[in-house]
Amino acid sequence: MKTTVFSTHQFEKPYLESANNDTHELKLLEVRLSENTVSLAQHAEAVCLFTGDDASAPVLEKLKDLGVAYIALRSAGFNHVDIKRANELGLKVARVPAYSPYAVAEHVLALILGLNRKLTRAHNRVREQNFSLNGLIGFDMNGKTAGIIGTGKIGAVLTKILHGFGCKILAYDVEKDEKLVKDYGVQYTDCKTLCSKSDIISLHIPLTSETKHLIDDDHIALMKKGVMLINTSRGGLVDTKAVIEGLKTGRIGYFGMDVYEEEEGLFFEDRSDEILQDDVIARLMTFNNVLITSHQAFLTDTALTNIAETTIYNLDCFEKGKNSENEVF
Repeated sequence: MKTTVFSTHQFEKPYLESANNDTHELKLLEVRLSENTVSLAQHAEAVCLFTGDDASAPVLEKLKDLGVAYIALRSAGFNHVDIKRANELGLKVARVPAYSPYAVAEHVLALILGLNRKLTRAHNRVREQNFSLNGLIGFDMNGKTAGIIGTGKIGAVLTKILHGFGCKILAYDVEKDEKLVKDYGVQYTDCKTLCSKSDIISLHIPLTSETKHLIDDDHIALMKKGVMLINTSRGGLVDTKAVIEGLKTGRIGYFGMDVYEEEEGLFFEDRSDEILQDDVIARLMTFNNVLITSHQAFLTDTALTNIAETTIYNLDCFEKGKNSENEVF
């Protein structure tokens, strides 16, 4: 199947090529899909998209006009795709529902420990031969209350990890996972109660119209003073300007983020020779109690292998006319 792969990154190329094993004709492009680049999919039967690609209605309509019939996503999330319009146009869409919940959950822990034990500041000091411990005090994880918003695959793995650290776990989700309750003593509650009682809060829910800016001024006002907030899910779950105000007042004591609402065109790119135009993230970068990674929580060998293999499997199903359990409707 002729497939145009948009937003191909150097780190994923060998995984895609290995999983494909010359089965499909992949046209690997570094550019992202947009109205300006959609013509590059000419003669393709399928396109393969990453999280920053634009699959809005106008782009989908142009893909349809070009003869594209299938969209294979290299991600679990699909909020960048107008699924309703895709269905109307008869375009089949398949995603990678789970590539490695361990990769993301373990990155959450890295952010938590990095912030708590001030590892970046300590490392920079030592490099300058400053071995002072002043200002590097952290806290014991044991006995702290961790609030997990969303107990799907990633949230469930994080629950297991934090339970191992001796944390009490509060959870908020539309569906209760009884196994987590039984095995780890998880207490399900509403979002407001979770925010008010948690020392650490981590987000693991999809971005929808209902969850957009879930963490806003009102929810931040409920949080314990000095709370740690971690977002590795979707940037739009957090009102970043509200978080900045929370950091300025001390209501938020630590903020770790791997996703950003305005990350399109910024994350995954080398902008080191340019003037940063985004004033919001520039302000975040001035706080020494903020740790930012550029959407790398998924970036492990296992996850990249699984993403590539599932993507090729989805293309196989498209080509053979098989119904895939990964299709999005």
